[in-house]
Amino acid sequence: MLGALPVAPHSPKPVHSESMNEAFRRFAQQSAQILGSAWVFILAVLVIVVWGLTGPIFGFSDTWQLIINTGTTVVTFLMVFLIQNTQNRDARSLHLKLDELIRGVHGARTGLVALEELTDAELDDLQHQFDKIRERKSDTVKLDTAEAEQVEEAVTTAKRTKRRGNGRRNGSRSK
Repeated sequence: MLGALPVAPHSPKPVHSESMNEAFRRFAQQSAQILGSAWVFILAVLVIVVWGLTGPIFGFSDTWQLIINTGTTVVTFLMVFLIQNTQNRDARSLHLKLDELIRGVHGARTGLVALEELTDAELDDLQHQFDKIRERKSDTVKLDTAEAEQVEEAVTTAKRTKRRGNGRRNGSRSK
């Protein structure tokens, strides 16, 4: 029988990895700010117009077409990573803010804190529960248009988020 292999003590992440992640985060955030501006959009439209106008000069050649195809492909490829990084950070910070609000409201269902871990079927069940609550409330309380939209938005948000928690209400004690 072979003895158990020794387990190396847990070592922290290398410092250079953290600094690389932080550098990329800053780069992605600044790029999103700049590239999401109206001026960059206008510049992109201008590039397309200039490219289109130069078509007759280059006889609409394969090289002329290859230039725009290659340029747009490279830009799109790189932008996917920048956008995804920014979206991941935004979603994470939004979830943390919502989690804090849910935990801070007495009587709120803290089970809604981790909805992103639910399966689609579980999310559908939760949606059904919120639909029933909305139907009950609409029978007993007349909502104005703004309130009805807020209820609808809350249901839609709950359906979109995929978080699961322990299901206890705030203030309740576990046994």
